[in-house]
Amino acid sequence: MSRIEQLINEIEEYIDSCKFQPLSTTKIIVNKEELDELLVELRLRIPDEIKQYQKIISNQDAILSDAHSKADAMLAEATAQTNELVNEHEIMQRAYAQANEIIEQAQAQAQAIVDKAVADANNVRQGSIQYTDDMLKSLQTIMNHTMEGAQGRFDAFMNSMKSSYDIVSSNRKELSSGIITEKEEDATPETEDKND
Repeated sequence: MSRIEQLINEIEEYIDSCKFQPLSTTKIIVNKEELDELLVELRLRIPDEIKQYQKIISNQDAILSDAHSKADAMLAEATAQTNELVNEHEIMQRAYAQANEIIEQAQAQAQAIVDKAVADANNVRQGSIQYTDDMLKSLQTIMNHTMEGAQGRFDAFMNSMKSSYDIVSSNRKELSSGIITEKEEDATPETEDKND
């Protein structure tokens, strides 16, 4: 079991151990510092892969800028070669043809670099979103399971309290039916004298 799974179990156990708020069957009282500590450790244990994805996403501009720089360098080199070829009057036509070919190749390579950088960044972003969705779904399942368990324990407790209340109430009625009041005692001798 990974440390992340252990932390999720610890959070679930912590939630189970919390008391309900007065007059509530769904709200619980939590110690913010304890829960914060568990969540901070959970964040620290996020796989390095996700951190790498976040780093790549945050550096997307730098990646694209580097791709554009490489493309510009290729274009500059192509332009320089074109200028050298054009300077030679005898091979001007060939120079234009070669220059155009070099420029097209440089543009194609530059576009391929930019496209790959964008695709890589999008793949990383999609992977991060999928991982986040999976984690949220897992946490939702844990929360639902925890709340169902807590509701079951609360219902059992309320049924036990109701049963105890009914027993005590019944016992009280039985006890009170056997008590003779002072009025009843005073009335009893008079009734006997009249019968005599």
